[in-house]
Amino acid sequence: MFRKIAVIILCVSSILVGAQDYSASWKGYFSFYNVKTVVEGNSKIYAAADNAVFVYDKQTNDIHEITTINGLSGETISTIYYSDAYELLVVGYENGLMEIVFDNDNDVLTIVDILDKVTIPPTSKRINHFYAFNNLVYISTRYGVSVFDLERLEFGDTFFIGNGGTQVQVNQTTVYDNYIYAACAGDQGLRRASLLDTNLIDFNNWETVTTGSFIAVTTQGDNLYAVRSDRRLFKIENGLFTELIQFGDSPLDVQAVNNNLVVTTRNNMFVYDTMFNLVSQLDIDSNFTTQYTSGVADTNYMFVGTRDFGVLKVDLFNTSTIEEIHPNGLLLNRPFGLQAEPNGLWVTFGEHDLWYNPYPLNSRGISHLKHGEWINTAYSDLFDAKCLNKISVNPFNKNQVFISSFFNGLLELNDEIPTFLYNETNSALESLVLANNPSYVDIRIGASAFDSNGVLWVTNGFSEHQIKSLNPSSNQWKSYSIDQIVPEPALNHGFKDIIVDNNGVKWMTAGYSYGVIAFNENGGNPKMKAIYSEEQNMPFTFSTAIAMDKRNQLWIGTYRGLRVLYNTSDIFENDNIQVNEIIIEEGGIAKELLFQQYITDIKVDGSNNKWIGTSDSGIFYFSADGQKTIYHFTTENSPLPSNVIQDISIDEVNGVVYIATSRGLVSFLSGSSSPFTTLEKAYAYPNPVRPNFNIVEDKVKIKDISENVNIKITDIEGNLVAEGQSRTNQRYGGYNLEIDGGTAYWNGKNLANNIVASGVYLVMLSDLDTYETKVLKIMVVR
Repeated sequence: MFRKIAVIILCVSSILVGAQDYSASWKGYFSFYNVKTVVEGNSKIYAAADNAVFVYDKQTNDIHEITTINGLSGETISTIYYSDAYELLVVGYENGLMEIVFDNDNDVLTIVDILDKVTIPPTSKRINHFYAFNNLVYISTRYGVSVFDLERLEFGDTFFIGNGGTQVQVNQTTVYDNYIYAACAGDQGLRRASLLDTNLIDFNNWETVTTGSFIAVTTQGDNLYAVRSDRRLFKIENGLFTELIQFGDSPLDVQAVNNNLVVTTRNNMFVYDTMFNLVSQLDIDSNFTTQYTSGVADTNYMFVGTRDFGVLKVDLFNTSTIEEIHPNGLLLNRPFGLQAEPNGLWVTFGEHDLWYNPYPLNSRGISHLKHGEWINTAYSDLFDAKCLNKISVNPFNKNQVFISSFFNGLLELNDEIPTFLYNETNSALESLVLANNPSYVDIRIGASAFDSNGVLWVTNGFSEHQIKSLNPSSNQWKSYSIDQIVPEPALNHGFKDIIVDNNGVKWMTAGYSYGVIAFNENGGNPKMKAIYSEEQNMPFTFSTAIAMDKRNQLWIGTYRGLRVLYNTSDIFENDNIQVNEIIIEEGGIAKELLFQQYITDIKVDGSNNKWIGTSDSGIFYFSADGQKTIYHFTTENSPLPSNVIQDISIDEVNGVVYIATSRGLVSFLSGSSSPFTTLEKAYAYPNPVRPNFNIVEDKVKIKDISENVNIKITDIEGNLVAEGQSRTNQRYGGYNLEIDGGTAYWNGKNLANNIVASGVYLVMLSDLDTYETKVLKIMVVR
């Protein structure tokens, strides 16, 4: 029972939130190379990466992922613990959040007691370690020790064990001879209290065993060990400390598992038996240049977490036998640039900040999802190209890819192989010029896009000619200045987006002063115009995203809201260009859509609907005109790892929306696809519709239809069952037959709103533009 002492009691009951399994519509793409913590339980190895966990079954060698798709929060993990007795995994986070993952179902319980406690400073809420004794888990944190009951799934007492009841950082706890020991940082010593004492919340009942700063304390059978911050390991007997060893590096992880004492440093892993005899020692292998983080061992193998290779499985007695264990995944959980393709995705990780500053420069590779498998290319294989960001795939040669470097130029890959780096010495690309250091080279290549002729257009910020074009077939470069709008290169540091419309006009987001720039080379007599002023109804001069929809309307995201240019055809002739906000009705009140929101990206799907990412509010999915919010996904109602959206890219063939966040990459199967030019390939699925198929919820899909189509569904006798037309029965309109781009959805209901009986149904497709027709048959079995 809790004692009502405000200073030292954390909370009176655990706040539990059941997390949802999102695997039906969502998919996660997480990196598992950087493993922070490794634990063992239930004949499995549990490894925590940045914000996800993978489970390795030692008997079957199967690997299972636990991510935001299964209900994890996506926050940064600090430690984990597995309970064999209760068959559950406890996950602790840097921010104090706790989550419990149960073995036998998909439930994840989110526990926010520590996270929400206002009397604990946010910087002190980090969970450092879990230690279980009987049904209780002792939680080591930066403020002290909290107790969680695994039987009742609720918090117990919290112990502030510093002098005078102050908060002290506890790195690890253990129970030995009916005492709980706490390894404290900051010269707060090794402290203990008797478990027979029912008043451990009273700091006076905690005694200091010895002074100093302690990294770890653990129990191995009848042995009690402690590790001090000076890298010395002690055995404690009858209150006496016996130094056994001083490690060359500071121990990062100390665990007693399977009668072994396992100590992991960044360069070594040591396994000791109950007599402190060294059973095995693992040093850094030349084939796996990395740093170790955490490890466990059984009677045959060591399992050590690494910074770069997931978990290494090493023979206990032949350490040259090493197996790399982790799920297939991308390089990092910090995706920055995306480019989708049918059944694939390119990912870069080269960040720059809001003001187009790439420093400190990062040296990261690239990842390519191809037919369900990740192909990762390390930075060392990319001609030392730093800060890789935007990606363009040649529409006439899908195996040729260009990736912008915001420091080194433009990287070309062919058939997955980096083949050339364009820079100031071998192309028209230009470096910025520093008056005090004229030899310094910094080539800021950002947004890029192909036009309909296969010419690649790239933006070259901080340079005299900020627009460049490359014809890959002839290797011919051309350069263009926009000094009519940007008089000095230093006034425009970069471009977030560039698109080429059907008239060959290049539209660019131009840094934080010039809004959107329209440019056309016009046969050597360039035309250009900027949209950024208040008089043009722009909410801010800083444009951050643009997209041209299927009606040739330009959607503009800014640092402070959304605008649309409805008529783009007369951009150079019209001297009174005006952009418009979108006004929606909400609760009977007229409001501006995304008022004052910092918009990070805009993408248009096959149905002309809009996906709009924001800097802190997740991602929105709007109808074609913006009047209806179809979805608004955040970390609260979806598996988004973060509400900070970095980039969006859509596989229009399969209706997959890829979403890069500041903490990871996920995708959503929207079902929306681009229409086809003919009805030749149209088909329906599932077909037949079997009794176990939920036709009302999951719907029959009629795929690969044309843009302007009429669909009639009749029974075999010709009685009309359902009818729809592309421009009328749009998706999310509540119709029994809805049409969304290249796909139609039938919920199995007839005109009387009843589910149809078993039988054969005819789907009659009519293209309203070409008069092409096609008839499909669907068998429904109920």
